[in-house]
Amino acid sequence: MWNLIPLVFVLALAEFYTFQAVKQITRQRFFRILYLLCSALVVAYIVYGFSRFDRSSGQNHQSMLAAALIILFYLPKVLITLLLILEDVIRIIRGIVQYSKREKTVDKSSFLPERRKFITQLAFGIAAIPFASVLYGITIGRYKFQVHKHVLTFEDLPDAFDGFTITQLSDIHSGSFDNQEKLEYAVDLINQQQSDILLFTGDLVNSLAGEMIPWLEVFKKIEQHPFGNYSILGNHDYGEYIEWKTEEEKQRNFEAICKLSPALGFKLLRNENVRLQKGTDSLVIVGVENWGERAHFMKYGDLDQATNGVDAEDFKVLLSHDPSHWDAKILEHPKNFQLTLSGHTHGSQFGIEIPGFIKWSPIQYVYKQWAGLYEKLGKMIYVNRGFGYHAYQGRTGIWPEITVLELRKKK
Repeated sequence: MWNLIPLVFVLALAEFYTFQAVKQITRQRFFRILYLLCSALVVAYIVYGFSRFDRSSGQNHQSMLAAALIILFYLPKVLITLLLILEDVIRIIRGIVQYSKREKTVDKSSFLPERRKFITQLAFGIAAIPFASVLYGITIGRYKFQVHKHVLTFEDLPDAFDGFTITQLSDIHSGSFDNQEKLEYAVDLINQQQSDILLFTGDLVNSLAGEMIPWLEVFKKIEQHPFGNYSILGNHDYGEYIEWKTEEEKQRNFEAICKLSPALGFKLLRNENVRLQKGTDSLVIVGVENWGERAHFMKYGDLDQATNGVDAEDFKVLLSHDPSHWDAKILEHPKNFQLTLSGHTHGSQFGIEIPGFIKWSPIQYVYKQWAGLYEKLGKMIYVNRGFGYHAYQGRTGIWPEITVLELRKKK
């Protein structure tokens, strides 16, 4: 409870400054009252939404919408507040300078110069940009599926697998969805890629196996790929983020989540591998359980167990949900993982991406590899931006992703 005090203080400060700005922009009492009424309704729903959060069932649509409303309304208000505070600092400095000169023309009764209306108008103009962007992300962006295609070249790729294609999905978070038509469109988009293999890198649900039940028939329409459909577990697939009455109940939920993969036509890899054969050449798919470097994430992934029967010379595609695993354990592992596929970050569901110009998200200050392709020590990791969404009911600038990778032999 005490850790919420700084947040409440910031939001209250934002409300105070924004209302001061509204009063400067309009003298009409009607619009001021309308602003206060709208703000009160938003705050009321935020309180209601978070009050509906139940630790025994995890995130729900009301709590996710409440989080989205905080970002939608208070991010612009915080920007307005920062600009007006900066203006107040300048006003104070100007007042001090004027007072220190003790000029006869200075009116000592008004120490502070008035706030310039232009600054307030500028603050509203700047705040409109994130407001419109977040609103778009909530209404449209969370289902704005994008196909990202990349060609990856490797010196040691077996000849028979030159041109081999992979469709990667990650972070479905089925408990967050509310639009069957959009999901059916996404599944059609997956099938249209006609890749050789489909690989899912974890977080099928938010916490509960039952979250996938309403969408089973939709996701069952994902076609079987020529070399199979494979999946691993993500941190949300262990049911760790809700309170259970008994350990047995938690275990039953986990077993039910594991059974969802075969129900959808996926083979679940839990610290194990499968060898794909083309003629005399082979390629190994290795799947590990979740392993996250940060202290609060589980560390169930076992690279040694997962590569039982696999040699360092074998070409391997490793599925590991959390990209922090790459720097911490995978890069210098003696079994030599040429390509790692991860997800987990969602690209924070918020950022700016303009190919060739800018790629930014607040998540980059937490994860070195957070979206797209990275190369180091002659090895590669691809971090999928996520298929679904969680916590915040929207995606702004970081759209849901279907990845298609083509493996090529370096000539």
